[in-house]
Amino acid sequence: MHKSTVIRLSLAASMLAAGAGLAHAQEPAKACLITKTDTNPFFVKMREGASAKAEELGLELDTFAGKLDGDNETQVAAIETCIAGGAKGILITPSNSSAIVDSVQQARDAGILVIALDTPLDPIDAADMTFATDNFLAGELIGQWAKATMGDAAADAKIALLNIDIAQPSVGVLRNQGFLTGFGIDVGDPDKWGDEEDPRIVGNDVTQGNEEGGRKAMENLLVQEPFIDMVYTVNEPAAAGAYEALKAVGREGEVTIVSVDGGCPGVENVEAGVIGATSQQYPLLMASKGIEAIAAFVEDGTKPEATEGKNFFDTGVELVTDAPAEGIESISVAEGKDLCWG
Repeated sequence: MHKSTVIRLSLAASMLAAGAGLAHAQEPAKACLITKTDTNPFFVKMREGASAKAEELGLELDTFAGKLDGDNETQVAAIETCIAGGAKGILITPSNSSAIVDSVQQARDAGILVIALDTPLDPIDAADMTFATDNFLAGELIGQWAKATMGDAAADAKIALLNIDIAQPSVGVLRNQGFLTGFGIDVGDPDKWGDEEDPRIVGNDVTQGNEEGGRKAMENLLVQEPFIDMVYTVNEPAAAGAYEALKAVGREGEVTIVSVDGGCPGVENVEAGVIGATSQQYPLLMASKGIEAIAAFVEDGTKPEATEGKNFFDTGVELVTDAPAEGIESISVAEGKDLCWG
């Protein structure tokens, strides 16, 4: 081969190699966000927080969601897609805290950092870390407020408990058991709801975390006991549905509803008297902190650490009400509006 031809080929090969190296250097690390649904304002805000932080830190973010609360199959498929796509980190709000564990383990075995958001896995250490509200505390705060607000009548309360799903994802269990504890009711097995023996509990039903589910669940429990006077709901869409069912039978002004979330529609419902008090959590912070943790992991392999004294990273909770109860710390609706989402 002629010497000049060799030089040209060598130069071409060098340029191709340099170009490939440059492209590789510029290729952003990939992260995934997998939420329970893509319609609940809580998860919409979570996606916004993750997307904004990923753009800021130069990560490529893919987002996935189940079709409804409890849709484990779609989340399993999303994890498989993230593994195949070379993701470096996965943020997930599990629909089924235990059923998803094997898929999460496959991701971790592939060297992917997995962080549970909002809902801990079962067991909690099946993920590298959990970024969440203290969901038990969130429930406990509204339970304490409900008991204090009812006063002496709490001893004869007729309580409806509106949960998420029969699969009992951990977030729902924690909120439910926290509420009962705050109200002064023995919870039985702390790791599940429904085995309590206190006669004040009319019954449990599930809502799938949406308004229609809340309405149907409330209707079902009103058939069992028409004079329910206290309603716990796992989130504010379920609370809105419960209120509509009560309104349909003319009892909306006679029943106190408490909830957890702190979204703007929920805080507005506290202001309107639909909800008596709600525990506000901060999904944007969960997601943005999760993306920061993935970026740190990509940079040098650092993994996030739990809040001191807890087995998860606590992103905070505040009780929101305009009817504060003595001895129970809370913020006003006006303050809640400044911090709300959705």
